[in-house]
Amino acid sequence: MMKIDFDKMGGLAPAIIQDNDTGEVLMLGFMNPEAWEMTLKTGKATFYSRTRNTLWIKGETSGHVQQVKEIRIDCDNDTVLLKVKQIGGAACHTGYKSCFFRKIDNNELITIGEKIFDPEEVYKK
Repeated sequence: MMKIDFDKMGGLAPAIIQDNDTGEVLMLGFMNPEAWEMTLKTGKATFYSRTRNTLWIKGETSGHVQQVKEIRIDCDNDTVLLKVKQIGGAACHTGYKSCFFRKIDNNELITIGEKIFDPEEVYKK
């Protein structure tokens, strides 16, 4: 079994999430050993929330699940790349396909992505 070096970042490893078909970077999350094991076991991208101190499965609330198609590990065994099928079209909790829906142009932040869903509708409590 592949061992990730979680010790370098205090128990966490960055996980880059990439669309398996297009190569677009969708998001960055963090995994602890439990999230790593759950991802391997279920085939669904699972992360550790640093703000809530808990595991979360991507799409558990919104339905925008990430099915893992391929896993790559960097040369230092401390960063994970998940190539996923993005179910529902949006990886970003703000409603965009990618969390990287903005770019800097002439020192100005410009939105370049299209919103796929309204987060106020999806995350009603």
